[in-house]
Amino acid sequence: MLNYAWLILLFPALGALTNIFLGRRLGRRVSAAVANAAVLAAFVVALGLYVSITSLPEEARHVEIPLWQWISIGDLQIDMTMLIDPLSVLMALVVTGVGAVIHLYAAQYMKLDDEHQPLGKRRYGRFFAYMNFFILMMLALVLANNYVMLYLGWEGVGLASFLLIGFWFHRPAAADAAKKAFLVNRVGDFGLAIAIFWLFLLFGKEAGSLAFGDIFEALEHASPAVIAALTGVTLLLFFAATGKSAQLPLFVWLPDAMEGPSPVSALIHAATMVTAGVYMLVRSSPLLELAPTTMTIIAWGGALTALVAASIALVQTDLKRILAYSTISQLGFMFLAVGMGVYVAAMFHLATHAFFKALLFLAAGSVMHALHGQLNIDLMGGLKKKLPKTYAQFLIGSLALAGFPLMAGFWSKDEILFGTYLQSKPLYAIALFTALLTAFYSFRAVYRAFHGKPRDEHLYEIAHEQPRGMTAPLWILAFGAIFGGLLGIPSIIGELAGLDHSNLVEGWLEPALEGMRHLVGDRSLVIGLFVSSGITALIGIFIAYARYMKQARWTLALQRLFSPLQPVLEHKYWLDEIYDLLIVRPLRAIARFFYNIGDRAIIEGIVNGAGRVTVALGQGVAHLQSGYISLYALSLFVGVVALVAYFLLIG
Repeated sequence: MLNYAWLILLFPALGALTNIFLGRRLGRRVSAAVANAAVLAAFVVALGLYVSITSLPEEARHVEIPLWQWISIGDLQIDMTMLIDPLSVLMALVVTGVGAVIHLYAAQYMKLDDEHQPLGKRRYGRFFAYMNFFILMMLALVLANNYVMLYLGWEGVGLASFLLIGFWFHRPAAADAAKKAFLVNRVGDFGLAIAIFWLFLLFGKEAGSLAFGDIFEALEHASPAVIAALTGVTLLLFFAATGKSAQLPLFVWLPDAMEGPSPVSALIHAATMVTAGVYMLVRSSPLLELAPTTMTIIAWGGALTALVAASIALVQTDLKRILAYSTISQLGFMFLAVGMGVYVAAMFHLATHAFFKALLFLAAGSVMHALHGQLNIDLMGGLKKKLPKTYAQFLIGSLALAGFPLMAGFWSKDEILFGTYLQSKPLYAIALFTALLTAFYSFRAVYRAFHGKPRDEHLYEIAHEQPRGMTAPLWILAFGAIFGGLLGIPSIIGELAGLDHSNLVEGWLEPALEGMRHLVGDRSLVIGLFVSSGITALIGIFIAYARYMKQARWTLALQRLFSPLQPVLEHKYWLDEIYDLLIVRPLRAIARFFYNIGDRAIIEGIVNGAGRVTVALGQGVAHLQSGYISLYALSLFVGVVALVAYFLLIG
């Protein structure tokens, strides 16, 4: 199967090309079938790669498959080469597996939407072309064997997100959100470009390439000056990741990305774009291990991002924005794990998060369709009876997100908490408190939207369960949200259940992560940490129940106690306003200055001035054309006299 690994890129590429050129002629059903078949075929190839890699000895689970020669400058050779190892295969399975479910859901979702759009069928094929292109670029990113090919995929997913977030471009909010996402990500992408150039200066000339293996091998012989420079390189890599994976200070684009269709939100938040930063840092772990300062900054950045985003989610009323800030917060947990050096926990949480976050977004899309576009949870209530399947799916996703015991999110998040506790008690306290907030806002959304009495009778009356084409695929994600965590049960916990090798994720990733840190602790400590985390989740759910279902007095008193924070959270710490004041307005003022001075005064002045001079000369000469023959004869006589005088006196 390894010899046919290139098919995983070919299938989504063919799907995208088919729909972009023939989508209008094929119609909705065929367009969707082509796109779904492309991603499903890529998923089958990913499964084949998993089987092929598993059959190899652990020391041989690193296969590079050259596609073609790309850049050759002097001794530098950069090829389009696929890297097949446990880390890239895990990402390929997540991207294609979850992506396939989202595509299945999108076929019905976009059919219902397309019927109400003014451009009709023309945009249905375009949507699936963009979706396949998104999958293609993400696969190029995670299967790259060098930083330049990774950067190609990195920019590709940025372009795909711009196209999909602004898919409803006739809506000003969607167009603005797409531009915001594109521009904010360009800031982070600049950091990645500089980091790659820096790596070339440090290792490229010696290694002759920018392949991961060559650079990491060169680290063994690097001088102290080069090792010191890695702090700067890794900080740039982290800065790039903050843009793509929506961390402080560059997370402001992700909540606005909700303006795109719900399948787009699910794809961005679960399987593709926002996971790219986490993957890139884990792939660069040999560099991070030599830059402890950067590791500390990543850990604190992730923890603070998780806390800030979770606190903002507490007061959001738009269902998709609650989930958007939840994604930012959960990505913060992954960055915390990277900073703590527990890379397996970061990748484990990335995988489980893909299941339950895609499930939540697609279920939210079902609610949106059922209520004709309304997503304000303050206007919902009682939808449990009208949308029983959607309710069950959203509940499963919320339980996994909240870290309810034995759900997928419980095992992966608690492994991060365990690794954090062993190294930093302050960061552990922040993460545990954030986990409490996560459970609270998750079930705030559940109780406000699906329980209680309807708060808008009209919305309640029009609510209806969605077709099987939208509800059936979600059960696949629900299964992953419930049982996906069993693949990574900590070994100590597994031993209590009689399992010899319970942490399958750790065993799978170990050959790809040299120097991987194993989580080792006393059995009673491990059990105590996992129990305390489970209790924390239950407390958060109970507080939400007491506040929104029972209206308990003590919860109202608690709300009044924290009421001074309400405006701060509602305005999202005024980050957008701060950026507008410090960045957007000054740039606009500079642009206006150069327009007035450069464009209008100089460029337009020269062009318009030349035009005015030409017009003036033409008007002056025009006066000589009077139409009187006597005047023309006089002019001719004067000219002859002037010529004769010139030749007699001067010649």
